[in-house]
Amino acid sequence: MLLSIPDGTFTICRDAAGIAGNIFAFGLFVSPIPTFKRIVRNQSTESFSGLPYIYALLNCLICTWYGTPLVSYDNVPVMTVNSIGSVFQITYIVVFIVYANREKRIRMLGLLLAVFGLMAIIVAGSLQIADRGTRWVFVGLLSCASLISMFASPLFIINLVIQTKSVEFMPFYLSLSTFLMSTAFFLYGVFNFDAFIYVPNGIGTALGILQLALYFHYKAKCTEECREPLMVSHA
Repeated sequence: MLLSIPDGTFTICRDAAGIAGNIFAFGLFVSPIPTFKRIVRNQSTESFSGLPYIYALLNCLICTWYGTPLVSYDNVPVMTVNSIGSVFQITYIVVFIVYANREKRIRMLGLLLAVFGLMAIIVAGSLQIADRGTRWVFVGLLSCASLISMFASPLFIINLVIQTKSVEFMPFYLSLSTFLMSTAFFLYGVFNFDAFIYVPNGIGTALGILQLALYFHYKAKCTEECREPLMVSHA
């Protein structure tokens, strides 16, 4: 039975899953690089949208705050992976702003400032909660909701793949990285007895399996060169 496993074994399994999650997340963070190479090469963002990176940045910042010792206990891997993710997302957003037209640039700058402003409100507001347990629940619910919304974002792409019977807009390595990272942090949350981590990542794991199943089912039908979309699902 699960409860008969020694505490030391739980700790080892938790730490191993956390380290694996950080490694797999790195693959997810670098997956948009080919798209941004194209943007830099063409000196234009073309018809791509930067909104997924705004959402991803907000998610990373909220989850980083959740992982800090001021909010939760023994969640350093969550803090490290999301702080690294925040750096990647800010870099992508800056590059996008540099090569976007004036209208997109102003919009993205406004959204970026809104994200930082919202995070300042969340941090300041949660610090006003004196009871640490209540603070943990408050930030944990925000983190969980943010993660679920991020993992749900590929549903549009999944629907597009089914309709077009093509994997052109669902890159394999992005789907694989999402699945591996979600699975690692699902296990991490289970071994750390943290529902705010294992519930959303369990959903991410299920969606990752669905994406991979669809990819292998429809990959033979993708006959044209696939263009990398600016879509990121992240933990």
